[in-house]
Amino acid sequence: MMPTTTAHPHQEPPAPGGLSPGVRRITLDAAGTPLSALLSEPAGGRPPRATVVALHGGGMSAGYFDGQAHPDVSLLTLGARLGCAVLALDRPGYGASAPHLPAGQHLLAQVATVRSALADAQARHVSGPLFLLGHSFGGKLALALAAHAPPDSFLGLDVSGCGHRPASSVALLGREPRTGLRRLNWGPLWLYPDGTFREVAAVVAPMPGKEIESAREWGGLSARLLPRVRVPVRFTFAEHEAWWCQGDADLTDLAAQLSAAPRVLVDRLPGAGHNISLGHAARPYHLRALAFLDECLRTARPAAP
Repeated sequence: MMPTTTAHPHQEPPAPGGLSPGVRRITLDAAGTPLSALLSEPAGGRPPRATVVALHGGGMSAGYFDGQAHPDVSLLTLGARLGCAVLALDRPGYGASAPHLPAGQHLLAQVATVRSALADAQARHVSGPLFLLGHSFGGKLALALAAHAPPDSFLGLDVSGCGHRPASSVALLGREPRTGLRRLNWGPLWLYPDGTFREVAAVVAPMPGKEIESAREWGGLSARLLPRVRVPVRFTFAEHEAWWCQGDADLTDLAAQLSAAPRVLVDRLPGAGHNISLGHAARPYHLRALAFLDECLRTARPAAP
């Protein structure tokens, strides 16, 4: 049976090709390079409990986290309703930075650029501790950011669509969709609300060349980066994930690689494909990710006497 979702009472549906209510566009200064972003904040001027920094995958954009096919899909609106700010970046080579970085950047160069952009965001736009949520290549970036930062820089990481043992050839990256990328990136089409593939045209973008090169090098990079992550990490693997191996032995080894992390959780999400945040499973995934943020907040604070 095809899963369904139900809109919340009094919630306006998103406008086609636009942004969900309460979401606005901003531009950040990353040491002279502009990075565009989407920002949502709690209503009524309430200070956020934390800021979720959402990092999209290859060939997408920040709009991945503000899906327009159904009101339940957007992480930006859900996070704001639950008291968090959500800052979804267009990663280097996408959005406003694309003319400045037409070939994009390798993973470790993106770390430096995004750190500069986050410093600007904290100075001008957001408050509270930062929590990283990354999908696919954005998950690799989240792990690399944490590996290169002091442990008090981020509350924790939530990663989807990213593992360490590929199940499909990374040589497919950058090729035409007919080569099998549609199946790898989406899985069965019934996993997504009606209208998804009409609305998604506004958020897809070419994957820059340097990013493709970096994705192909992930096996060696992950072996160096994962042991250096010193904050809690949660991984989610979609039921129909086809890019990454997710057998029990694969996931046990993945968790073991994060030897310095104080806590590592690995979750499997039924009824989901690789692009989790655009599917019917988006809301349960986002709720679980935000619940993990709450756990990280609670454990990061000293208990009251």
